[in-house]
Amino acid sequence: MIISTFSFTLMNSVVKYLSGFPTFEIVFFRSLGSFVLGTTFILWKGIDIWGNKRSLMLLRSIIGLTAMSLFFMSLKYLSVGTAVSLRYLSPIFATFFALILLKEKLKPLQWPLFFMAFLGVLVLKGFDGAIDNTGLVLILAASVFSGLVYVAIRRIGKSDKPIVIVNYFMFVGTVIGGVLSLFNWKNPEGNDWLLFLSLGIFGFFGQIFMTKAFQVAKTNLVAPLKYIEVIFTLTVGVLWFGDVYTIWSLLGILMIVGALVANVFVSKD
Repeated sequence: MIISTFSFTLMNSVVKYLSGFPTFEIVFFRSLGSFVLGTTFILWKGIDIWGNKRSLMLLRSIIGLTAMSLFFMSLKYLSVGTAVSLRYLSPIFATFFALILLKEKLKPLQWPLFFMAFLGVLVLKGFDGAIDNTGLVLILAASVFSGLVYVAIRRIGKSDKPIVIVNYFMFVGTVIGGVLSLFNWKNPEGNDWLLFLSLGIFGFFGQIFMTKAFQVAKTNLVAPLKYIEVIFTLTVGVLWFGDVYTIWSLLGILMIVGALVANVFVSKD
């Protein structure tokens, strides 16, 4: 999981660096690289590339593409550390959607933890004037759609292998991102090509190692490690982009991450 979070940190940081390029162009390259690697892996292992619950996997892919596009858009307005931290509100939205759509139950102690996480958002916005309103709306919308992704994956269940589900997502991202980027294409130059190609590689290994982590260890032990990505991203933001975080920013982020890590332990069976 630590390797996974570091891979995603590098991917998100490269996206932030490339934020001067059109969003769907970034989506295209990020999806294309992972799709090529994923398809190669699937064919090598002799896995059925089409899967079973195809309509659900396509739906999950469209929802996931929306969430990813909104997240990439938010990086044009927010520091990478703030955006990643706020995106982690998605498990809360996932829980609410699961309550309504999957009839799952919520433990009483989860409510105050969710309240503390949203209070962290208010602290971020209310006391840190550097938080851009447009960026905040975009990242919250991305979190909502990411929450729907979790529910879609739960509906898919174990009928399809994780690599097949991810590959559907990357295929849809490649096609839609490629088509939409044609309307506003900006040709990469020099090292930009290497950075664009690295997006798919970092994203692919992030997905693979995260999946492997959940396969070999209990969820309640592995899931909290996912939030190390926030620490990695904050550090990279300061060192690479020169981001400055006020005490209120750090307090808000700590409230969000702390509440969600606690929720992982509280919600376990």
